[in-house]
Amino acid sequence: MSEIKLAAETRTEFGKGAARRIRRAHQIPAVMYGHGTEPVHITLPGHDTMMALKHANALLTIELDGKKHLALAKDVQRDAIKPVIDHVDLVVVKKGEKVTVDVQVHVTGDAAPETVVTVEQQTVQLEAEATHLPESIEVSVEGAVAGTQIHASDLVLPSGTSLVTDAEHLIVNISQAITAEALEAELAEAEAEAGIEHEEAGEAAEGEAAAEGETEAAAEGTDEA
Repeated sequence: MSEIKLAAETRTEFGKGAARRIRRAHQIPAVMYGHGTEPVHITLPGHDTMMALKHANALLTIELDGKKHLALAKDVQRDAIKPVIDHVDLVVVKKGEKVTVDVQVHVTGDAAPETVVTVEQQTVQLEAEATHLPESIEVSVEGAVAGTQIHASDLVLPSGTSLVTDAEHLIVNISQAITAEALEAELAEAEAEAGIEHEEAGEAAEGEAAAEGETEAAAEGTDEA
C-alpha cells in the first residue's frame, strides 16, 4: 500500500497527566526510534493516526521539524473500553530495508459440506521490503475435504516476501463436522463415565401417575371430612 503521511510534533511533557492532556487535545503520544538514533518523543494527530493504523503494516511517513522519517507501528496500545489509541511505538525504517512483520491470515472459499474450518494460527511472519509490506495473506479452502491441513509451507506468498514462520506450522485445519447423533452419543458416554443416571420414560410416567393418585385420594378424604 502507499505511504501515509502524518504530521508530528516534538513532545516535551511526560507522565500520565501530560498523556491525558495530549489525548484531550485529540492527539496521541508516541515514541520513534531505530537505526541507532535516540528515541524521539512526539505527538501524532489522533484521527489521522487511527485511520492509518486500521491498515495492517501501514508504512508511515512521519513529518517532524521539516524532515521526513519512514516508520512502522511496532506497538499500539489501545484503551480497554474506549475506541481510542493510548500510545504508539514507531520504528524507523529505510527504503530497500528488509523487515520482519506479522501478516494476518485471511481464509477464502467454502470447504466441502459437513466440515469445520479451524484457523490454527491467525498470523504468519514474513520478511519483506519495508516499502512493500503485505496487509494480509489469503488461504483458499475452496472444496477442501475433511482431513485437509494447510501448513505454512503451503502458503502462496506475496511477491517479494519470504517465510519466517516455521514451515511445518499448521495454519488451517479442516475436520469432519460432528453429527447430532454422534454428539448425543458422546454426551451419553460422558454422563455414564460421570455416573449420571436418567429415569426411564416408563418409570417416570408411573411415578407421575402414582403421585396423581395420592393427590386425588387426599382430596376425597378432605371432602368426606
